[in-house]
Amino acid sequence: MENVALGGVPMLVLVEGQKTRRWLLDSDQVVIGRDPGCEVLIPDRRVSRQHAEVVRYGDGFVLRDCDSKNGTFVNGDRVAGEHRLEDGDEIQLALCCQLIFVGPGATAPLSIGDAPSEGPLVLDENAHRVWVFGREVEPPLSAAQFRLLALLGREPGRVCAREEIVRAVWADEEASGISEQAIDALVRRLRERLAGLDAEHFVMTVRGHGFRLNLPEGDA
Repeated sequence: MENVALGGVPMLVLVEGQKTRRWLLDSDQVVIGRDPGCEVLIPDRRVSRQHAEVVRYGDGFVLRDCDSKNGTFVNGDRVAGEHRLEDGDEIQLALCCQLIFVGPGATAPLSIGDAPSEGPLVLDENAHRVWVFGREVEPPLSAAQFRLLALLGREPGRVCAREEIVRAVWADEEASGISEQAIDALVRRLRERLAGLDAEHFVMTVRGHGFRLNLPEGDA
């Protein structure tokens, strides 16, 4: 499948073994079911003709069950009424197939063996994989390095204050003891990991304010 660089359109992704299919959520209503007229067509007899729908609601999306016979579930819980979707939510239709909701600013999950074809920096937040100029970062980043890069990558160019980085990278019970030196050390290690892929200057220090992700002009 194609991968989606940071800042992409929200979508639904269906994973079938080693293959994936995706549907962009670029309209106000998307119907899921086995009827050929559905925007998201799932040709399985256990799925109702019009099983569920995703509706744009304010600045996000909600999932509604359309009185399906076998039910709609999100993260294992049956949907009663509607559910406001969050990035990474797993949607099960009749417990026979699974869709993943990928929110704006995130990336669609890749199949094993897939490589991204666009963007100077691509993150797969589900698999914790990172590509720079089409080359995967190997070995993988540490959990803390990945969380820092994911935070900066959600809004390239925006300065993230140190307090925001602490909240995103370290657990709440550890946050009070995180020093500025620890943050600087984490940033330094991340830069060292990216330097081998000609991306050392992606993570920029904004003195007195914090850090930001600096992508090549036109690719942010």
